Amino acid sequence: MKQIWTIGAMVVGAVAISSVLVLGHDRASGPQSGPNQQSVGLPWQITTLPAGRVGVMGLTLGAGGSTLADAQKLWGPMLELAVVAAPGEDGTLEAFVDPVSAGFISGKLVLTLDAPATAVVGLKARAVKSDYMESTTKKYTLAMADREGAAAYAISALTFIPQAKLDAASVLARFGAPQERLRTGRDTEHFLYPARGLDLALNARGKDVLQYVAPADFERLSAPLHAR
Repeated sequence: MKQIWTIGAMVVGAVAISSVLVLGHDRASGPQSGPNQQSVGLPWQITTLPAGRVGVMGLTLGAGGSTLADAQKLWGPMLELAVVAAPGEDGTLEAFVDPVSAGFISGKLVLTLDAPATAVVGLKARAVKSDYMESTTKKYTLAMADREGAAAYAISALTFIPQAKLDAASVLARFGAPQERLRTGRDTEHFLYPARGLDLALNARGKDVLQYVAPADFERLSAPLHAR
């Protein structure tokens, strides 16, 4: 699973939550942050940084940006680390926080780590357990020694899956007009913001998914959508 856009498969078939993100009001709030969890910036608070980097939710994406160690400083033991792989694939190294507080919005956070394929194969082989996620995709939980060794890996992508449902009006009000709106099926519409490295997918029947990368890497998100 070498492609970061496959994270969306994690939420296929999920039942939509009835709450709606209301502009200017904290009706979309979830559980408050506990002692092991820090609240970070809101999903639309994206900062464009020098050298083609962006800052979002307390992390920086792009060359010389945040590493797993930086994420561990934010979420500590709340951060789960695993290799996610479909049958026949080496997989990708990912970190999860569920639930996470992004300002007053709660949801699930998935970080994709830039680990070499050979390293991922070894991590998967030494995993302490494996569990099925969606369909035949499996999650391989890392051994403690490998968790410590992975701290230096850079974060190549960030995915946020909000508990609250979004709608097109609130997306336009909070994120502004996208460069492109693209439908990839009857139920899913993508709002593409390449200058900020964001692909925001609204799903009428399932969970909405926000995927962030460095702007220079945005084609990795957009190319598969255009290919459909």
